[in-house]
Amino acid sequence: MASKAVMATKAFQMSSTARNEYHCSIELNQNGKYCVRVKGKFGRTGWVLPLYFLASSFDRAINKLEQSLQYLQKREENLWFWGAHRSDDPNLTTELLSEVGLKFDRRAEFPRRAASVSVAPERPVAAFHIAPMRRTLAETMAPTRVVGD
Repeated sequence: MASKAVMATKAFQMSSTARNEYHCSIELNQNGKYCVRVKGKFGRTGWVLPLYFLASSFDRAINKLEQSLQYLQKREENLWFWGAHRSDDPNLTTELLSEVGLKFDRRAEFPRRAASVSVAPERPVAAFHIAPMRRTLAETMAPTRVVGD
C-alpha cells in the first residue's frame, strides 16, 4: 500500500516538473521588422529548440507567437524525433519549422528581458498565458524614459 503512494507521488512530481517552457523576446531589427525569438525547453526530453520569426507589426508578431506556441506544443514529439533523435537528416526539423514560417535560431545568447510561459506537454497554450506575455513584450519594446533636470 505504501509503495503505491510513493509511486503516485513520484508520478505526480515527474508530470509536474516535465513542463515545456517557452522564453520569448521581441526586438526591432534594422529593417523595422519585429524579430521574435523563442527558446523552447521541452521538459520530457530536455531538448532545447531556439527559433525566430519576423513580423511587420507588433500585433502580427503576437498573433504569430501564439500560433507558433500552439504548433510547438502539438508537434513536440515529431520535432524532437527528427531534430534530436534522428541524426541521418538534421535539416528535417528546419524544413518542418519553415512550413509554418519559423526559422532555427543559431545565435548563442538570448536577451535577458524576455517573457516566459510554462505549459504541460501536448496541451494547448491558453489565452490567459498569452495576455501577460503580450504585456511583458510590449514593455520591453517601450522606450525607456529619462528623468530630466
